[in-house]
Amino acid sequence: MTTDLRVLRQPEWDAWYDNLVRAFGGVPESSEERELWNELTEYDRSLGIWEGDQCVGTAGAFSFRVTVPGGASVPAAGITMVSVAATHRRRGLLTSMMRRQLDDIHSWGEPLAVLTASEPAIYGRFGYGIATHQHSAEIDTTRVRLSVPPGTDDVRLRFAAPADVLDVCESVYARSVPGRPGMLARRPGWERVTVLDPESERDGASPLQCVVAERDGEVVGYARYRIKPDHDHTGPRATVVLHDLQALDPAADAALWRLLFDLDLTTTLRTRGRPVDESWHHMVSDIRRCAVRLRDALHVRLVDVDAALEARTYQAPVDLVFEVEDAFCPWNEGRWRLTGDAKGASCVPTREPADLALSVRELGAAYLGGVSLVSLGAAGRVRELRQGALAEASVAFSSAVAPWLPHGF
Repeated sequence: MTTDLRVLRQPEWDAWYDNLVRAFGGVPESSEERELWNELTEYDRSLGIWEGDQCVGTAGAFSFRVTVPGGASVPAAGITMVSVAATHRRRGLLTSMMRRQLDDIHSWGEPLAVLTASEPAIYGRFGYGIATHQHSAEIDTTRVRLSVPPGTDDVRLRFAAPADVLDVCESVYARSVPGRPGMLARRPGWERVTVLDPESERDGASPLQCVVAERDGEVVGYARYRIKPDHDHTGPRATVVLHDLQALDPAADAALWRLLFDLDLTTTLRTRGRPVDESWHHMVSDIRRCAVRLRDALHVRLVDVDAALEARTYQAPVDLVFEVEDAFCPWNEGRWRLTGDAKGASCVPTREPADLALSVRELGAAYLGGVSLVSLGAAGRVRELRQGALAEASVAFSSAVAPWLPHGF
């Protein structure tokens, strides 16, 4: 039978979503989760592949804005819910959806596409580069202590039901977004994802708990977490499982971390998906007992090279010609002259000799400032055509703050 690739229609959502769930193991979600993802689905930006009345492929694109170096918030298509039925693999279905998506995003005038990958090896061939990383940790809080900065004791902490303080926590999050590349400006409805708390996701831990940090009556931070009880012959050995933490200043940040380290009856603090330059790394007495691990997070694809490179600023003045390879989006192929500094940038086609040669994948990896072009060059993924150009570009593209994706999508 032939397949039909088309924009998702609202009555088709259940069959479409069921195909996605099956592709990721088939474990049913709670009705609350399913209803929320139904509400968040943008039908006119979602694709399905159908064979008769059977859905065999899915892909969506949320409307996001992502912070880039310099603090601008740039439109980005958040690629999501990508699946191909196991019965229809190796037929080019994924490639056809990726091709249609990038053509659509280009026509919408959105310069970036971003995603998180179930398997990081999948999307490089479509021009996505790994642009942000994240840390996870399992901290032995019986052996590790914090040295907190001045002002920490001036922060007041109080417990609150997560739903009761959702608006003020979302305000803290929104104020944090411009300060770090990679953060997503959430559209209405997305704040509800942060407090989804189905029992199936707790792994024996408590319902979600929340502590807010206040100064002079204003909420300046929050932490959401669960407690997973445990004990042995020595006594209680519960684990604190951090779900989310945001703070507007160092003292509020330290106050929240100190609370998590010191919760009664607990011996371990488990974190995941945190920034690689997080402050507590420098406050702990013994980083080795924190078992820090690294993994990929946000994958970035420059859909329009010129618009994307003009949307951000640069740490140092830059004037370079890039020879860009992009067979999947041929409008990006060729030479581009980038000139810019901390105030702005221009990127235009040129016939001048190239200083660097690379694919759009490497530009995506370096775009948010967390991946060094020099390191990509050392891996053979960027060719230096003019001596010194690689170091110049690497410094210019860097970010003083590590890029970070605060949550998946």
